[in-house]
Formats: sequence, structure tokens, C-alpha cells
Amino acid sequence: MYLELITKQVANLSRAIGAYIKAESKNIHNKRIEDKGVNDFVTEVDKNSEKKLVAELQKILPEAGIIAEEGSDYERKDNYNWIIDPLDGTTNFIHGAQPYSISIGLMEKSRIVSGVVYEINLNECFYAWQKGGAYLNGHKISTSQAPMVKDALVATGFPYSNFSRLDNYLDAFVYFMKNSHGLRRLGSAAVDLAYVACGRYDAFFEYGLKPWDVAAGSIIVQEAGGIVADFSGADNFVFGGELAAGNGLLADEFIRILSDKFNS
Repeated sequence: MYLELITKQVANLSRAIGAYIKAESKNIHNKRIEDKGVNDFVTEVDKNSEKKLVAELQKILPEAGIIAEEGSDYERKDNYNWIIDPLDGTTNFIHGAQPYSISIGLMEKSRIVSGVVYEINLNECFYAWQKGGAYLNGHKISTSQAPMVKDALVATGFPYSNFSRLDNYLDAFVYFMKNSHGLRRLGSAAVDLAYVACGRYDAFFEYGLKPWDVAAGSIIVQEAGGIVADFSGADNFVFGGELAAGNGLLADEFIRILSDKFNS
């Protein structure tokens, strides 16, 4: 498995699909928008982007299955699977806000081994492969050096459809509001993770996540020197619906706080 070659091919693919999405953003008010639920939308652009991505990814690695946000007709395979979100940040996209991104992860068995996050409007392509480091537009990146949560700029995503743990979330939100440098919310978990990887953010947490939200970003953080876990400190973050990420200095403290807020 030539992970470096595959990752760079996928990075180039993300740029090509990103150009299509950016062009379509100028005509978003003429596009059909479907409501999948309260605060949960899908556009023609999501669906068309996914079709284009899947067709090209199957050429890059024909033996891999597909796990995708908009596609229910794809087959999951035993060894390799692409986990893709063709447009992470659809609500931003609909409203002409930023950021929105493309997220493409490659899973071998149950382990993410490659990831690409392309932030479309800034033309920033973050990517990583197992034991290969993490990169932004070809330049190696690393997580920040903030030593403690009190020194951290913390990113989060607001609950939008799953409110089952809203009280726990608000407890954590208030804690970090009072005990960190500040909180930020972009509206794209993939970009949040990429920003942790390159040191713009020091930590990130969210619950109610799907695999395609976090698969690519998680390995980019890890290869940049960060730590990714669920709120209990275990590694069930791709399919477990909750994720905490931080630089290697403060991650343990950050996860302990989240465990206290969400699991007590």
C-alpha cells in the first residue's frame, strides 16, 4: 500500500472537486436544497460532488468500499473503505458563509491510515498518511505548544440535531468559556480538526458526530503530533459519535475535563 502516493492523489482530487463546489457556490440560490431534518440540509452540490468523488476514488483504489454521507447505495468492504464527506459545512455553504470543506479518509480494517481535508475558499489542503507526518499545501505542520487548557483556544461544534446530551455540552461549554483563552465555532468539524493539526486551535470537542466528519481530520491531528480520543480517553472516536482532540501537552487534561462533564 503506497499511502503517500494515494494521499497525494486524493489531495489533488479534492482540489478538483473543490473548484467545482466553489463555482457552484455562486449559484446556490438556484440549487435545490433538501431538508433531512431540523438544521440538517443537503444540496444538489453535495450529491453531485459525492458522485464525482466516488467515481475517482474507485479508480485510485478499486478494492476499497465507500462510507459516505449522502450515499446509501455504496458497498462497505472488509479491508479498505473510503470515508467521505463531499461538503462538510453545508449550512455555511447554503448561506454563503465560510468555511466548508471536503473530507476524505481511508480506513484499513478499523484504523484510519490516510486523510485529506480541503478548505475550499482558502485553498488550503491538509493531508496526512500513517507514519508520514501531516502537511498543509506541501509544508509540514505540527500542533501547538499551549501547555494547559487555560492557555488554549478551544474549538467546538454546536449540537444541531442530537440534543440528548445538551446539558452536559453546555456544562463543558461554560467551563471552557471561563477557563481557556476562548471558544470558537466554525461549522465544519473537518476544518476544526485541521486547525488543531496546524496549531491555529489548541483543542476541539464535539458530540453527535458522524464518521465522515472526523475520519480524515483525526489522522491529520495524530500525524501532526496531537492526540485524538473519545470523551472517555478511548479510541472509539470515528464511529462513537464524540471526539476530543488536542496537542500532546494538554490533551490529557482536556479529555479529563470532558470525561467529567459528559460521563459523570
